[in-house]
Amino acid sequence: MAILKQNEEFDADALKEKVIGIASDMVMHDSGFHDHKTKAQLLYAPSGCMTVTTSDHQFVLPPFRMLWIPANENHRVNFRNVVAYRSIYFDSEYAEKYMSSSLKVLHVNALLKEIIERICLWEWASLNTTQKNLLNVFWDEIGKAPEERLELKMPIDRRFKKMVEEWTIRNSMPPMLKKLAEETGAVEKTITRIFKKETHLSYQEWRQQWRLQRSIELLVDGNSIGEVSHILDFSSDSAFIEFFKKHTGSTPLQYLMKNE
Repeated sequence: MAILKQNEEFDADALKEKVIGIASDMVMHDSGFHDHKTKAQLLYAPSGCMTVTTSDHQFVLPPFRMLWIPANENHRVNFRNVVAYRSIYFDSEYAEKYMSSSLKVLHVNALLKEIIERICLWEWASLNTTQKNLLNVFWDEIGKAPEERLELKMPIDRRFKKMVEEWTIRNSMPPMLKKLAEETGAVEKTITRIFKKETHLSYQEWRQQWRLQRSIELLVDGNSIGEVSHILDFSSDSAFIEFFKKHTGSTPLQYLMKNE
């Protein structure tokens, strides 16, 4: 059984088993950038919300999303509240039979949630017949799981490096364009040009997508609509609700309820 304590050392590459599951309740976690040379990884949290950053993208993983991370993909996992962390590592050659070698955010239905939980509590040993049968169901469900598209391409320009780090760990929020120009010394047109080139969005559009991701994290962590509206500098609760509905097609409460 693989129930890890906070900050306990773990190296999936050092283990020879074809499928390795771990489970842990963590808080205020930052894995730092790392990769797994011989293992693909499935990352999921049945409660709480994780933020995963790769070399150029950021993903938010509430309890109804999981992230498939192929071997050798540099990534970093952050969260600030209590998260029920679940991770399954698959031998890369074995995983290639079922999954593509690219990052994927997939929807987690009730069956997948229960299977992931079961796998994460297995002993690390050779697979028995029951486990192999369960894995067949797992891969079948993975193959049918809808892919989610809420991701954010990250800027890499050196002028924003320190700020992007603060935004990634949620110590600050991207400011309005005028204020960002003042803080960086770059003119607004230059900032817009850089963001268009590196993220395919204007800075204003990128900032709105960042706020959308952050709002999902805050809602999953139990903050009220009023609290989220205040934290993310919306003019009113109704302004936040309209913003959220415009980008997701649902009000915040509808969004959480339909994904339970």
